[in-house]
Amino acid sequence: MSILVIGVNHRSSPVALLERLTLAPDTLGKAVAGLAQRDNIRESVVLSTCNRTEVYVVAELFHGAYGDVRDFLCEISDLSVDELTPHLYSQHDSAAVTHLFEVAAGLDSVVLGEGEILGQVRTAWETAQHEGAARSSLNLLFRSAIEAGKRARSETGISRGTASVSHAAVEMISDVIGDLAGKRVAVIGAGSMGEGVAVALHRAGGAQITVVNRSPERGAALANRVNGDTVGFEQLTSIVEVADVVVAGTGAGDPVLTVDLVAEARANSSAPLHIVDIGMPRDVEPEVNALPGVTVFDLDHLSAWADRGLAHRAGEADQVRVIVNEEVEDFNIESTARQAAPLVASMHEAAERVRSGEIDRFANRLNALDDGSRDAVEALTKAIIAKLLHEPSVRLKGQAGTPQGDRNAAAVRDLFDLS
Repeated sequence: MSILVIGVNHRSSPVALLERLTLAPDTLGKAVAGLAQRDNIRESVVLSTCNRTEVYVVAELFHGAYGDVRDFLCEISDLSVDELTPHLYSQHDSAAVTHLFEVAAGLDSVVLGEGEILGQVRTAWETAQHEGAARSSLNLLFRSAIEAGKRARSETGISRGTASVSHAAVEMISDVIGDLAGKRVAVIGAGSMGEGVAVALHRAGGAQITVVNRSPERGAALANRVNGDTVGFEQLTSIVEVADVVVAGTGAGDPVLTVDLVAEARANSSAPLHIVDIGMPRDVEPEVNALPGVTVFDLDHLSAWADRGLAHRAGEADQVRVIVNEEVEDFNIESTARQAAPLVASMHEAAERVRSGEIDRFANRLNALDDGSRDAVEALTKAIIAKLLHEPSVRLKGQAGTPQGDRNAAAVRDLFDLS
């Protein structure tokens, strides 16, 4: 069996294709459960964020599992194999493990070291556990990946400064238009992305923030945190009409800023409007960027902007890679030890059968003993078995996954007739 990852991300795919592969949170459980039932897949976890959709599986057969995952991605995106394949990447076994650990550590994000991905990795794993799609192998893998992500952030400075997509969006727009003081900024969506943007705007200072959200209660709660106002979606047109900047990050599935809405809102305004779309799927229709006076930035622009700041944390990234390598090595040791565990258990069970058989054979002689003496015989014979098998057990676990370990395992199977 192999661990396999197949996916697309902000580096391998344009936003237009990536958004077609994005799974909404309310559909993720059903998708991962169905994936785990395919012929060549034993376990599965699907990680779907604004920057990536990746499928991690425990595969019975590599090529069969690759085909199953590719077909799954084609189905959810309505893309043909020829359309999707050029943008896919895949890794297996140690390379797949390293990739996930780097993702969790923030090394593979649009913004180097961003903190949001660690929670997204945990959520993907918990969803798969809930659906029964992640079991022993992927549970160990994702538990170890989260530990690597935690160490990266606690032992290095990788997450200092701009370390989230929402914060980077605010810095990018500030870089484009200058001081935000007095600017009217609309934040569409009060979920995790919208919250991050609104908080970053508030910390930057000076912007007049209006939160636009479908749920009045959630919108009001966020607006109160950032000393802003809140309105419902029914007032979106009037808000866009007077805004200097609009940041959209709803994850609604369909565009909330259509070309008709924005054209109507800006019909009587010649002032520039800057829109930042961090939704996935996109919240802004592509045609909006062609409207007079309107400039739209999306995740591709954000990625290019964030690349300019890589030097600030590049040194920290080298330290994080050291941590990742350490955690990968620890994972491999534990994983191979687990592979030996069933053989070790079988060896002990075979020895116990011999021991208990001999106790039964001498039952008539042992009947003359009192209870204390019989207990002593039981304890003594069990201790002898444990001591005799201790060193073989340790070696089987310690050498698992090596040529010597394979030879030892074969010898134990033959000697104890465990085949």
